[in-house]
Amino acid sequence: MALVACFVLVTGLWPLIRLFALALGPGETGEPLGLLRETLSGRAFGRALGNTLASSGGSVVISAALGTALALATGLLRLPGQALLGFLALSPLLIPSQIMALAWIELMGSGSAVLGALGLAPAPGSRNPLYSGAGVAWLMGIEHMPLVFIAVRARLAGLPLDLIEAARIGGAGPARILRRIVLPLTLPSVAAGSVLAFAAAVGNFGVPALLGIPGRFPVLTTLIYQRLNGFGPGVIGSVAAMALVLVALAAAALILRQLVLRWTAVPVPAGRSFTGFERGRWHWPLTAAVWAVLVALSVLPIVALATTALVPALGVPFGLGTATLRNFEAVLANPAIRRAFANSFMLAGAAGLVSAVVALPIAWLSLTARNPLARVLSWLAEPAHVVPGTVLALAMILAYLRPLPLLGVSIYGTGAILLIAYLGRFLPLALRPVEAALSASDPALDEAARIHGVPPLRRMLGIAVPAALPAMAAGALVIFMTAINELTLSALLWSAGNETIGVQIFSLQYEGNSTAAAALSVLALAAVAMLVMAADRLGRRLPPGALPWRVAQDQPGRTTSPR
Repeated sequence: MALVACFVLVTGLWPLIRLFALALGPGETGEPLGLLRETLSGRAFGRALGNTLASSGGSVVISAALGTALALATGLLRLPGQALLGFLALSPLLIPSQIMALAWIELMGSGSAVLGALGLAPAPGSRNPLYSGAGVAWLMGIEHMPLVFIAVRARLAGLPLDLIEAARIGGAGPARILRRIVLPLTLPSVAAGSVLAFAAAVGNFGVPALLGIPGRFPVLTTLIYQRLNGFGPGVIGSVAAMALVLVALAAAALILRQLVLRWTAVPVPAGRSFTGFERGRWHWPLTAAVWAVLVALSVLPIVALATTALVPALGVPFGLGTATLRNFEAVLANPAIRRAFANSFMLAGAAGLVSAVVALPIAWLSLTARNPLARVLSWLAEPAHVVPGTVLALAMILAYLRPLPLLGVSIYGTGAILLIAYLGRFLPLALRPVEAALSASDPALDEAARIHGVPPLRRMLGIAVPAALPAMAAGALVIFMTAINELTLSALLWSAGNETIGVQIFSLQYEGNSTAAAALSVLALAAVAMLVMAADRLGRRLPPGALPWRVAQDQPGRTTSPR
């Protein structure tokens, strides 16, 4: 208990407490909350806050519209390729934000091979329309759309078949059933998913960094990055105050989500679930529309990214005569990029392995041993995951900038601070699946071992580990493929010799070397794809919901309608 308590404290809780204490300090004036008042009164902060609210609000509209429409289409219509459609709808959740932003930049640019083939490419030399506030909102809306999609699909999976059949007997057609039954029951999930998308948009860094900085559209996350990158740790106080505003916005959104779920909850009877309407004359046009939307949102940007990686230089049209692998060769021959791959694999692997190992005793002590302190620790592991990544990175700088007590050394500027930040950020990704696995296991086994005098450590290793091992492995894999391309934490914590893949992609694009950035992004996506397939194979042995992209397959109670 003491060890896991120290782990949670060191990797997230203590740095955040120090950051909030600094942000609420007196500042130069010596007045209460003086630092916060000084920061909030600045013109740059006011502009960034307005842009943050505007872009996040606009992105929520896009996320809600796309996520709800796609969830209704894939959940209520028996479309061909249902599993692939669901995966495409969730793919923005699996692609790092900086890679998604880069892919859309290449898709919408004047040199886009995809739009050029369709005759829709902008005129040569014209400004990319994504370098604007609208572009930031559009791309964040697509990136966070799966949060609404998952919430609505989960609700659709529990639609009672009896309600639908009663409406059919009463003469209601599909349109009226959708309007009078399905939509009222799913609106709470739409609202909850939209609020969650807003909280994610407020803390987004990758999209505003690649689109907003060149488009001169600052938001709070990029303002914090630019201030700290330009002035160093000397401005930690003012950026800590900005970070506190970010946390307040995200916390308000999460509290609102809980209130929405409580106020709008509609109890429905248990039983067989509705699986979708029968095919009608509108079936194939709707199928074509859904496929077209998902291909445009999820496939075409990646195709544009790949074509950019295969041309020798920007401005050269893509074709069989111009396609080359030189960019990939140059990327792989670059010592800094090879070092970034090694660093990312080691940091992500260590974060996944350590998080999975630590998650087991926390979950076992909380659920099986029913230790109240362990339950508190399980809850205290969430803040470092919930707060925006920029805030956690600032907290790590503040906590570990000075030499550590007793040791007399500072880990700032080393790979150790990146690892600690990853551990604090991603622990819940391993902890929640392990808790779900132990909750589903038979408690009688541990009770029998306890009655026979088996000590706690042997009970945990002999009973809990076999039951939770698939969930531990899946959690470690999810952390690995999330951390391997991480940018938000790494952008503020990296140092020479400790570069990561996400930082290198951002740096290459920022320097104007778009072809190399595209090649590195394609290699990173290939690594993510292999990890997704490995985790998906484990998903068949995991509790429902352990892997987000298996939401459609994991929903229980899905039976075929007699109609």
